[in-house]
Amino acid sequence: MVHDAAPAERLSSGGRRTPGRGPAALAAGVLAGLALAASGCGGDERPADQGVGAGTALRLADCEDWNDSAVEERLATVTQLREFAGGPVGETPGRGAILDDDEAYDLLERHCDAEFADAFKLYKIYVRAAAFIGH
Repeated sequence: MVHDAAPAERLSSGGRRTPGRGPAALAAGVLAGLALAASGCGGDERPADQGVGAGTALRLADCEDWNDSAVEERLATVTQLREFAGGPVGETPGRGAILDDDEAYDLLERHCDAEFADAFKLYKIYVRAAAFIGH
């Protein structure tokens, strides 16, 4: 007996294939919404020590997040970037190159100022600059 299964993919308006929306996707969306609602009970302000795009993984934070953030959040992000980039390198006793925090802040300010830079990932800007001028 053959059952008529719903297609796993659907065409979007742009002609590209996108994943179908089944019960599992719906359940995941509901759970994510509940988790988001529960985490937002403390008010609208993001703690400054969480950095740019609070609630966003550092690897996903981009220039749009940077531009939408307060100075305290930006400073916290620079600290997070320094800790990430300056971590251990593989199995060697070496550590990654880092920038002075003031240099890093100015670097991100300059790079994120351009209108086309909204999607630029902050960590990529940081580690590439640190590779050339880092300490």
